[in-house]
Amino acid sequence: MRMDLGLKGQTAIIMGASRGIGKATALAFAAEGCDVAICARGEDTLYATAHLLEASGVRVYAAVCDAGDSASLDAFLDSARGSLGDFQILVNNASAFAFGPDEDDWRRSFEIDLLAAVHATDRVIPWFLESGGGAIIHVSSTAALEAPGPPAYSAMKAALLSHAKNIAVAHAAGGIRANCVAPGAVEFPGSIWDDAKKNNPGFYQEMLASVPGGRMVNDQEVAAAIVFLASPLASGINGAVLAVDAAQHKGNL
Repeated sequence: MRMDLGLKGQTAIIMGASRGIGKATALAFAAEGCDVAICARGEDTLYATAHLLEASGVRVYAAVCDAGDSASLDAFLDSARGSLGDFQILVNNASAFAFGPDEDDWRRSFEIDLLAAVHATDRVIPWFLESGGGAIIHVSSTAALEAPGPPAYSAMKAALLSHAKNIAVAHAAGGIRANCVAPGAVEFPGSIWDDAKKNNPGFYQEMLASVPGGRMVNDQEVAAAIVFLASPLASGINGAVLAVDAAQHKGNL
């Protein structure tokens, strides 16, 4: 899907890009003519995505990376820059998908959903300042906007909102924009809602009933919002949160 948003020739880093929102986002940037660097923990799905991206004719760098390990994350970011040159866009999409209440869920959510995004942002900001600016997009969640929700997951996704706002204020003068996309329930092949539809239809129907439009959003709709926020057309948007949820959280206040 090409929107012609003025991104051709730019380069984007997408964390957690082997499937779902991350994969759709990488493909959307490639369709706009962007070179892309992607990482994920799953090797097979990561390189399958890389092959799809290469078929679109853009330059691609892909590497297995544990975003929760700062050394692994630094190695990916540095190697990606060495391979593709300066970056203009960072999409922080890595998630542990730790939905439980236990201490391990908090630890994994902190290390992957929050700290990895903070670390990657800190790493690229000097690069962006050197090259005249850049766009940072955190993939948060509507779980960060309302309660109840998965305790650790919701808290870390909420922290991303605050982090983006602080980055926006601190670095706007340097040409850096930081925004968040907050997806609601997202359905795509292999997603948790696709699985629930097959194996827990009662739960699926309960969630579906919470969406005023009667359907969940898909990964491509979230990707379109991310690519827009990274584009020159969104040059006046900084420190914002864009919900992509078909009014789901508004309908359940």
